[in-house]
This record gives sequence, structure tokens and C-alpha cells, in this order.
Amino acid sequence: MSGYRLGPAAKAAGHRLHVHESLGSTNTQAMELARQGERGPLWVVALRQEAGRGRRGSTWASLPGNLTASLLWPVSDVDPVQVPSLGFVAGVALIAALKRTITLPHPEAPERRGGLERGRQFSRDPLEPSFEAAGAASQDEVGGGEVGGASPFRLKWPNDVLVSGAKLAGLLLEAETHAGGRRSAVIGFGVNVAASPQDLPYPATSLSQSSYETRAEDLFDYLSDEIVAAARLWSRGGGFSTIRRLWLDDAAGIGAPVSVRIGGEIVQGIFETIDEAGRLVVRSDDGTRRTVTAGEVHLGSAATAA
Repeated sequence: MSGYRLGPAAKAAGHRLHVHESLGSTNTQAMELARQGERGPLWVVALRQEAGRGRRGSTWASLPGNLTASLLWPVSDVDPVQVPSLGFVAGVALIAALKRTITLPHPEAPERRGGLERGRQFSRDPLEPSFEAAGAASQDEVGGGEVGGASPFRLKWPNDVLVSGAKLAGLLLEAETHAGGRRSAVIGFGVNVAASPQDLPYPATSLSQSSYETRAEDLFDYLSDEIVAAARLWSRGGGFSTIRRLWLDDAAGIGAPVSVRIGGEIVQGIFETIDEAGRLVVRSDDGTRRTVTAGEVHLGSAATAA
């Protein structure tokens, strides 16, 4: 039916995969399975998504050849305060998968290659995702992405991936408590692989438009492995400090102007960091700092026009 498959690390970890020709929403399908008793980890992939959702009630357009996938993750043993940090786990895993995908020698013949640093290949076990290929090395020494240069991919707080300032991917984290107190989270991934939607209120791009030719199937293969490695580092929230550091390594706009619209209020200043709770830290002109839990973020020059 399709070329989608789990990577070897995902298979070894007991993850499973359902692929559908068409769904309204992969997130909705995954959560419905959770309500019916499915515990996961389970991937739900749709070749065509008819009613995709984005953050804050927005819609997500899924075009042919793009990746639309959701991961059902059990969180009954996770402190509820830590569950939102799964969104950062997802971002770190997606960036790692993108870095590996764009090094493929040919879109029809993916190799299981580890993290790269400026073209250098790490020697690694084929079951070992790129996070673990570096051992004790920092993420700066892993997965440089493009041969001969830095990674083109950047994480925009809280849930987007950018290429040259344009949106490449979006993430959507949802959680629910079921009968009996069992809790589940669903992480949705929407990645513009072959094409990007037009007439959006913000710049958007795809891997193909950015001159990275690959397939959604290959990206998913790597993503399924990288989420295993990232979740292991996260350690049910106990390792969020490590995830935070990896996220900041690839963050967009650090040290630059940022504007956040929170309802009718606009918070402006310099994007300083994210804190140990994953909140955006904005430093104002007078040196005071404000933490932001949620809002519509504008980076760089766009911040002054927000």
C-alpha cells in the first residue's frame, strides 16, 4: 500500500505502525485508538489528511508527497507537569531526522547513516540513532546536516521547524486522561516534503523547494528511530535539561528581537532562552525578563511589525 516503514531502532523498541490511505486527522485517529484502550507507542500515518489541525485551532494543509504522522505515547507514568515537554522532544527528534535525510545519496536507496559533522560520518551501530552516535560529545559535534556547512534547519518556539525563515514543519501535542486515570499523549508531525501550501499569512517552504530531494517515507524511517533516542534522553521528563540544550542548539532567533502576541497583549524584547519548564524567556530593554507559556511568536525583523 505504501513505502512507509519503521526504522530498526523503533522496531527494536516495540513501536508499531498503522498506515492509512486517507484520514481526517492522524492526531484524532491516534487519540481515538487511545480511548479504545490502545496504549502505544503507535504511529498513525496518512497518505492523505483531509482535516488536519494545527496549534491554537489553526488548520494544517496536507499536500501529496508530504509527511503527515502522529505518535501515540503512553504518559501514565510521567508527571503531568512534564508532559508538555514532549513537544520539545519531538522537535529535537525531527531536526535530527531531517539532518540525516538530506544526506541520502539517492532518494530510492536510503542508507542507515549516523550523525554527520561537516561531512564527517560517525562509525555506529545501524540500530543506533544519531543522538547516541556521538557518545559524550555535544550536539554541536553531531549531525551538521549539510556537507561542508551548518544545518539549515531551525526550531521556532514552540512547535515549528524553519528553513531560511520559512515554515517547513509543524508539531501538535495533545494529551488526554481516559477512564480509570490512564493518560495518553499524541504528537502530530506535519512536514512539507514535496510541496508547501500557498496563500498563507506567513512564508512556507518544502524540502523540495529548498533543493533537498527526498521522500516522506525516508524521512519517517529516520524520524521513527530518532524519537526513540530523544525519548530515552528525555527519560519521562527527568532528562529535559538535556533535551532543552539540544533544542537550543538548533533554535531560531536566539539573541534577536522577538514579539509574542498573547491575546490582546504584545510582549517584545530579545529572545534570551527557554527555561527549564520550556517557557520562552524574553528580555526587555530595561533588563527585566518575562517568561511566556503560549502565544503567537514573531522573530527578527517581523517582531517589530507584530
